[in-house]
Amino acid sequence: MTHARTPQPQPRPDTPWALSRRAALTGLAAGAGALAVGGIGGCAGAEPRAAAAAPDPSPGAMKLFDDPGYNFAGLLALGAAGMRASEVGEVLTAVNAINTAGLSAQTFTDTFRAWGDRLAAPPAAGRHGGETPSQTRRFRSLRAAQYYAQALFYVLGTRSPGDEKALYLAGREAWDTFARLCSPAAVRAQVPYAKTRLPLWFFRPDGRDEPRPTVILTNGSDGQNLDMWTYGVAAALGRGWNALVYDGPGQGRLLFVEEIPFTTRWEQVVAPLVDWLDARQDVDSSRIAITGLSMAGNLVARAAAFERRLAAVACMPGVLSPWLGFDKELRDIVTADKAQTNRVWNEDVVPELTPELATTVKKRFEIFSPEALREARAGRMFKDLWTPAQVAIGLDVTKVVPLVKAPTLVLDYDFEQFYPGQPRQMYDLLRSKREYVKLTEATGAQLHCSPMAPQQHCDVVFDWLADVLQR
Repeated sequence: MTHARTPQPQPRPDTPWALSRRAALTGLAAGAGALAVGGIGGCAGAEPRAAAAAPDPSPGAMKLFDDPGYNFAGLLALGAAGMRASEVGEVLTAVNAINTAGLSAQTFTDTFRAWGDRLAAPPAAGRHGGETPSQTRRFRSLRAAQYYAQALFYVLGTRSPGDEKALYLAGREAWDTFARLCSPAAVRAQVPYAKTRLPLWFFRPDGRDEPRPTVILTNGSDGQNLDMWTYGVAAALGRGWNALVYDGPGQGRLLFVEEIPFTTRWEQVVAPLVDWLDARQDVDSSRIAITGLSMAGNLVARAAAFERRLAAVACMPGVLSPWLGFDKELRDIVTADKAQTNRVWNEDVVPELTPELATTVKKRFEIFSPEALREARAGRMFKDLWTPAQVAIGLDVTKVVPLVKAPTLVLDYDFEQFYPGQPRQMYDLLRSKREYVKLTEATGAQLHCSPMAPQQHCDVVFDWLADVLQR
C-alpha cells in the first residue's frame, strides 16, 4: 500500500530485502485476520489484484460493515444468536448505530460496551413473561459477555487502550454469572499449571454421577469463554454430555490479568485438565474428547500427539502453523539475528504503520509477549518483534501431527481467510483414523469457523464425536 508522496526505504547491506510499505503491511494485516478476497494477503487500501474478481465471501445481507475485519466480528456476534449468546435485534441495532456514527475502533468498542453494560445490570422484576428473573438474568449475562468480547477485541485501537483489562473483567463477570445460573450450575475449579492455576468451568446436563462422555473445549488466540458455549457447551449438554471450558496461557485471565503468553507445549496445559476429569465420578474417562476452535485447531493437535488419554480430537480448522498466517514479507523480517530483526522492525516498518495497522499488530502480538501487551495498553508499539515471533514460529505442529493416535476430525471452510490450505495439509499428515469436512458457502457456513452457522458447525462436530465415542 504505497502513496506517491511517501519515500520508500532503501535497501541496506544488513537488510535481507528491500522493505516497502505494501510488502510489510499486507503481511501484518493478514496476520490480524483482515479478510482478503480469495484468501490471506490483502489489507485495507491495497491495490486490487489483476485477476478477475473473486466471489464475495459475505454478500448481500451478510455485509454488516464495509470493512471485512469488522464485518467478520459482526457476523460472529450475529451468528451466536442461534445459541442465545446474542440477540439479532441487539446486534443489528448496534451495527446501525456504529455505521451511523462512522465505523471505527472507537465507535465499535463504545457501542458494544454500552450494550454489555446494559445487559449486565440485573433485570427489573415482573416483566419477563413466564420466565423467572434468574433465568432471564442468565441469558442476559451471556449476551453481555458477547458484547463485552466484541468491545474487547478492538479496545486497543481506541483513545483508552488501557481499558483492556477492565473490559475483560466485565466480560468475565458476565460469563461467571451465566455459568452460576445454569441448571445445574457450572462447577468452577482451578488446576495447577506451571507457576499458576488454570480456571475451568465444568458443565453437566444434570446433577447425577452417571459417567458420561466429556468434551474439553479449547478456545483460540482471541476468543472468550462465551464462544465455547456457542461452539460446544450447548451442543454437548443437548446430547447428555459434559463439557469443560478453560483458560490456557495466552487466553482469558492468564493473558489479560496475569500477562502469561501462549506456550508451544499445549499438552502440558491439557494434561492437568484430564487429570481433574479422570478423578470425577460423572466422567467416563475412556470417552474424553477435545475440540480446538480457530488457532486452537493447532493447539489440540499438539496436545493429542502427546496426551494419549484423549479419545478423539476435532481441529476446527486444522492449523499446522499459525506463523504462516502472516504473509511471507512479514515473516522474512524475522531472521536468526535478533538485533537485525528488531532494527528492521523499529527503523523501517514501525514508522510506516498507519494507526489502523498499528492496532492490528498490537492485537496480534499481545498474545505472544507480555511486553507487547503492556506497550499496547500504553498506546505504544512494542520494540521487540523477534521474541514473540519465536513463540508463533514454535507453534508449528507439522512434525508432531503424524504422532496423533486418536481419531481426528479436520474442518475446513469455504473462504478460509486465516489458514487457507492448512486444514487439508494437516489431514494428509495424519496417520490415525481421520475425517476431513469442508463447510461451504452453499449452506451459509463459509468463512473461518462458520460465523453465520455455528449450529451447523456443532452438528458436524458432535455427530462425528458421537460416532467415535459410541460404545
